[in-house]
Amino acid sequence: MRTIGNILWHFPFFGFVDAFVAFLFGGFLVITIAGAPLGLGLIELSKFLLTPFSSRMVDVRETGIKQNELWNAFGVFVRILYFPVGLILAVVTLIQAVGLLISVVGIPVALVLLKSLGTIFNPVNKKCVPAA
Repeated sequence: MRTIGNILWHFPFFGFVDAFVAFLFGGFLVITIAGAPLGLGLIELSKFLLTPFSSRMVDVRETGIKQNELWNAFGVFVRILYFPVGLILAVVTLIQAVGLLISVVGIPVALVLLKSLGTIFNPVNKKCVPAA
């Protein structure tokens, strides 16, 4: 079922384009250094968008990976600055997902959008992990 969901996400709905755009924007933010926490989160989101039915997004604290305290403080600062943008993007994504849920064909895309909603709202310190 996961494989069929991933195939439906990529070919009729061009999910690989979303993954590519998230990767490019994340790469640009990482290069700017000031947006590195957002950029790394968007790169992880692009990994998730490549296989959305076989993976999930979690907070880095749930994985047990230790991070530098200075990096965490900078991440909190960036998260505060990103909050208004993230709120707007999350509301737009939610409206898009509700619209897709109305049609039977759009349900797989709506599920992917709803799974990625938390990362779109706050991509700082997010990690893509296998669903199993």
